[in-house]
Amino acid sequence: MDHKKQLERAKTISDVFEIVKELVRDSIGLDQSGLIVGVSDLGSHGRGFVGAFYSLNANMIIINKRPLARILQTNPDLYKYYLFHILLHEYIHSTGSYDEAQTRQIVYEISESYFGRQHIVSELASNMEKFIHSLTEDGFQPPQDTNIEFVKGIDKKNINYIN
Repeated sequence: MDHKKQLERAKTISDVFEIVKELVRDSIGLDQSGLIVGVSDLGSHGRGFVGAFYSLNANMIIINKRPLARILQTNPDLYKYYLFHILLHEYIHSTGSYDEAQTRQIVYEISESYFGRQHIVSELASNMEKFIHSLTEDGFQPPQDTNIEFVKGIDKKNINYIN
C-alpha cells in the first residue's frame, strides 16, 4: 500500500489514525485497542505547546486543537502531516513506550521507513522546531474551552456488537 497516497486521501482524524495504527502494527508489531481520541484546547505560548498527550488511566489521546487551528490558518498543507505525527507519537506511548526520547526515535524510524527521509512527516519527526512558527501564536494563549470533543469512528476494527 502506498502510505503517502493513503495519507493524502485521508479526510478525517479517524482516517489518519487508521493509517497510524496500520503502520505501527506493520513496523513494530504492536497494537492498542479500545483507545478514545479527543480534541481540546490546551493553549499555547510563543515558543511551544503541548501537541497532544496520552492518558494511561483513561486509555485516551487528547489532541490540542489550538495548533490544529493555527496550521489551518497559516499552512493548511501541513495539517494532515502534523496530525499524523502527533497521533503516531501518542499511539506509540499507548503501546507502552513511556520514555520520551525512545518514543521520538521510534516515531522517526517509522516515519522515515514508510515516507522517506525527505517527506514532511519525517521532517516533523526529526525537527518539530522547524515548524513552530506555523503552530504557535505570539505570547501565552491560555485555553479558551477545555471541553473534549470526542472523535467518532476511532477503533472501528475492534467494535464487536450486533445492531
